[in-house]
Order: sequence, then structure tokens, then C-alpha cells
Amino acid sequence: MGGGGLLLLVLSVAVAITIGPAELAVGDVFRVVAGKLSGTETGLTAIREGIVWELRLPRTAAAAVCGAGLALCGAVLQSLLRNPLADPFVLGVSSGASTGAVTVVVLGVGGGAVSLSAGAFAGAVVSFGLVLLLAQISGGTTDRVLLSGIAGMQLFSALTSFIVLTSADAEQTRGVLFWLLGSLSGAGWGEVALCAGVLAAVLVTCLARADALDAFAFGPEAAAALGVSVRRVRLLLLLVTALLTAVLVSVAGAIGFVGLVLPHAARAVSGSGHRRLLPTAALAGAVFLVWVDTAARTLLDPREIPVGVATSLIGVPAFVLILHRSRSVR
Repeated sequence: MGGGGLLLLVLSVAVAITIGPAELAVGDVFRVVAGKLSGTETGLTAIREGIVWELRLPRTAAAAVCGAGLALCGAVLQSLLRNPLADPFVLGVSSGASTGAVTVVVLGVGGGAVSLSAGAFAGAVVSFGLVLLLAQISGGTTDRVLLSGIAGMQLFSALTSFIVLTSADAEQTRGVLFWLLGSLSGAGWGEVALCAGVLAAVLVTCLARADALDAFAFGPEAAAALGVSVRRVRLLLLLVTALLTAVLVSVAGAIGFVGLVLPHAARAVSGSGHRRLLPTAALAGAVFLVWVDTAARTLLDPREIPVGVATSLIGVPAFVLILHRSRSVR
């Protein structure tokens, strides 16, 4: 995908920003970006500049970063766990983040000093820690990690439902539900910088272990025979993907199916070698979520569709296709 993929991503972001009630052109977007970076005048009104720089660009950039991060995590986990249906939420991170978020919003933990995003991140970390502990106690094998993730997911989903049903009023329930379904409406430059920084660090870490990920495709025994420190590499990659997922979920909520479907699309383009697969999956996820979020915020304007709902509507048919293909391979 390479340079062509980056060009497609830049053009997708620029065009997506022009879509909406305010009339903008692609040239306006580039003028605003160039003006802000160089400190020169753009020739546009303050309102148009604000729409581009303060509203649409950070949201669209957040969509690109979140899509890239979720697809990257999905590609790593599908190879690491040798399961084509694995996605970033298989480790229970999303469910834990949801519990952390409702604990802050509904129960008021932190006395107003803790934000929803901070609560979500803390919940995600606690959930992953529990899943990792359960997996290690039960043997630490790939299937035990998956089963522990499912157990953690169910536990924290139940806790979230219990808190909402017993403590939330109608307004809180509506706000929490919208966030749980995935939303990028509150994303600003601070969130974009945080997510982009973590994404870059995780991508570099995973690319440095690309050969090990290739070896995992043949199973842990074969990887060990090829000189891979199976337990250490598996733990490291689980940790970094869980960290990235926790950061993304704390900012955007649970956006499903991106990490499940996009890695398979990337493999069809780049093959299964991880030095090409990982950046290709990240670019594909970024472009995909930019356009899905654009559709989510404009199709029912002035109302907005939670972006997680939109990705699920697209992802479910793809998920069924993957199930059929995996069954045919067997």
C-alpha cells in the first residue's frame, strides 16, 4: 500500500472535512492547515477556520488514528492468538473501559476530578490485568488467554449493566449509552496527540517483532524452535495492544468490527508477512473509519449515529463471511 495508501488517507481526510452543513472546499482545508502550521493568514473567515481547525479536522484525525490503532491491534492479535476472529476487545479491555466510564459518570467516583476518559482507561487497565492474571493461573496458553478474555468481558459487561440499571437516571443513561456505542464527537487535539503517540510507539514495537509474529503463524512450538522467546514476546505484544486499545476506547468508546474485519482486508492486499501487513492494516483501518464516521455524522443530520453502530452495520456481514471462510478452510 505504501505511499499510495498514505496519499489515499490524506485525500480522504481532506475530502471528509468538506462534507457537512458548512460549504467548504478541499483547497480551504489545505489552506487552513498550512496557515496554522506556518502562522500565516489563510484568507478565510474566522468561522470557516474554526469549523476546519477546531471541529472537523481533530474529529477526522481522531477517526483516522482510532481506525489505524484498532486495525493494527486486530492484525497482531489474530496472528498472536492464531484465531481469525480475534479483535482488540477479546482481552476484555472494552468492557472494563465501559465499567470505568459508568463508575465515574453515574456513581461520581473521583468527585468530579476524574474525567470519563480517565475512568475508562483505568477500567480498561484493571480488566486487562484481571484477564492476564486468569490466563497465567490457568496455564498461559493461547486458548486460555481467549477464554479468560471472554470471562472478563462478561464480568465487566454485567457490572456496567448493573450500575446503569440501579444508579443512573434517564439523562445519564442516554449519555453513557451513546458513549458506549462509540462516538468521536468530543475528540480534540489533545486526544488526537495522545492516541497518535501511543499508536506510533505500538506500531514500532510490533514491527520490531514482525519476524516473531510470522513465526507464530506456525504455532508456539514452531516459533520456539525458530528461536522466539514465546512467553516473553506474547506477553509484550498483549501488553502493548491492550494499552493501545485502552487509550482508544477511553477517547472514542467501543467501536467494534474495525479490528476484526480490516486485518483480513489488509491480508488480501499485502499478504501475511507482518512487515507489510501491519502498516497496511493501519492505513486501511484509518481510511475506513474516516469515511464511516463521516457518514455517521452527516446521514441523519442534525442527529448523529454512534460510529460504533455504523461500523457494526458494515462489520456484521463481513463477520459472517469470515466465519464461512474459516469453516471452509477447516
